[in-house]
Amino acid sequence: MGLQTAHGVEQRKQAVNWMLRDLHALEQMLAAGMFDDGHPHIGAEQEMFLVDRGWQASPVALQMLEHLDDPHFTTEIGAFNLEANLDPQCFEGSCLRDLHAQLDDLMTAARRTAHGLDHHVVLSGILPTLRPSDLQMGNMVQNPRYLALNEALMELRGEDVDLQISGVDELNIRQSSVMAEACNASFQVHLQVAPDEFANTYNLAQLLAGPTLACCTNSPILFGKHLWAETRIPLFEQAVDTRRTSQHLRQREARVTFGSRWVQ
Repeated sequence: MGLQTAHGVEQRKQAVNWMLRDLHALEQMLAAGMFDDGHPHIGAEQEMFLVDRGWQASPVALQMLEHLDDPHFTTEIGAFNLEANLDPQCFEGSCLRDLHAQLDDLMTAARRTAHGLDHHVVLSGILPTLRPSDLQMGNMVQNPRYLALNEALMELRGEDVDLQISGVDELNIRQSSVMAEACNASFQVHLQVAPDEFANTYNLAQLLAGPTLACCTNSPILFGKHLWAETRIPLFEQAVDTRRTSQHLRQREARVTFGSRWVQ
């Protein structure tokens, strides 16, 4: 056990060194003007749920990837999730129409492949038919990245995760992993901007987050409970929170948050 702990500490030190090295490289690239600031690009990714004929979550992501044989598709942390990544487009002209067309093509391929496996693809913020038993570790994609993420976050927390969300109904459930994160799926847009435009663009995105969410709520049901209209927010905040439940540690800022101030 002692050897395993020492090995884990050494791995974390190495990861921190890699992160610092990347930050140093970023500083050098910014100082040297190595980022493209004249041709902004836009891209997107679509996350989805995989369900069986009874519309229950089904861990067939790896089989789907094997049959799709398309690098645009990749795994998420849950084996009942899949992600499709769209090609970046110059942010001009018909870029949004082109993204839409490619998304239609990728979703057609995903649905056709799922049908061949006697399954379906569902686009939803949270799959309404999810059950607590779907969050077992056996349904986590056995990828070293996901396993290390789960181990590190749970070790930082030092105790199980208590999910407590109140809405029309109330949810109280304890989890011993970060698999609750797999309950969330979304359509995510990526916008490349010049370095000197980043702060203002990020702040604008934060400003628009509230009204955008109000228009696009898509996850009122979790484990049969009617909770927030957009339950993904508290679920994601709590699923990867590294703070213990003791009051003095709760004063620390959460790992996932909308922020508390404007970026400078």
